[in-house]
Amino acid sequence: MNHNKQRGFGLRHLLGAAITALGLLGTMPASAGPFDISPTGANDWNCRPTTAHPRPVVLVHGTLANMSYNMTTISSALKDDGYCVYALNYGGNGFTPITLYQVYGLAPMEQSSVELAQFVDRVLTSTGASKVDIIGHSQGGMLPRHYTKFNGGASKVNHIIGIAPSNHGGDLAGFNKLLQATPAALLIGNVAVGTWCPACMQQNAGTAFMTNLNAGGDTLPGITYTVISTKYDQVVTPYTSQALVGPNVTNIVVQNQCPYNTSEHLSLVADALTLRNVRNALDPANAVTPTCNNFGPFTYP
Repeated sequence: MNHNKQRGFGLRHLLGAAITALGLLGTMPASAGPFDISPTGANDWNCRPTTAHPRPVVLVHGTLANMSYNMTTISSALKDDGYCVYALNYGGNGFTPITLYQVYGLAPMEQSSVELAQFVDRVLTSTGASKVDIIGHSQGGMLPRHYTKFNGGASKVNHIIGIAPSNHGGDLAGFNKLLQATPAALLIGNVAVGTWCPACMQQNAGTAFMTNLNAGGDTLPGITYTVISTKYDQVVTPYTSQALVGPNVTNIVVQNQCPYNTSEHLSLVADALTLRNVRNALDPANAVTPTCNNFGPFTYP
């Protein structure tokens, strides 16, 4: 397989989807509204943690996503394992062209961090637990770090598991560097994208948000961190920027476990190898060594 072609296709697909979303604004029905369907297995507010699984799990979707289609694979599996699982939509950013497409993670991330804080408080109140474990994809893998650093979450979170997280921002496979070198394109990007998706712009490497988030170190005492990355990520690039430095950190690159895994940024969250790593991180006492049975994603026990 030509991985360069695969990565190029993924990038073109992602950028094309964003452009198409803007272009089709006039074709969407006026009645389109929020997409608040929970992932399978999530948001049972009568669930109570058990001795085997004492902490609720909170799932945080990524940019241009929602809780249902981004987190159903993990949600249903963890519910079957006996966890109390919760998920939210956040960062709707009001009425924009993209919210017509029922996706979230758009608003300024400081605002989204507050929404996450409020949701975690609701989960803790409902379950009676003292802490949660958080699993997030892309922006959702980085956002819990902001919540724990700035919005009171440090004493409420046991473990943050980031799947392809934008921990230090990225350059979108060089696309952002191209914009920086082209003033007219940069202006258009800042105005157009920055209006309907401030979070997209904030996730560029070197922004004030990223600088503030990572000042003083990547981690906080008392929290365990796991990062799950793929070499074929075409969104949060370079993929090495996703790794964290600090105590109680485990950085996993799935190709180091299974060299023929071809998961990229979007598919990584639904990959069975990712799920195995998530299960191991949540319950290290019963961890199972991942095995590789085939050459692509979705093929690991």
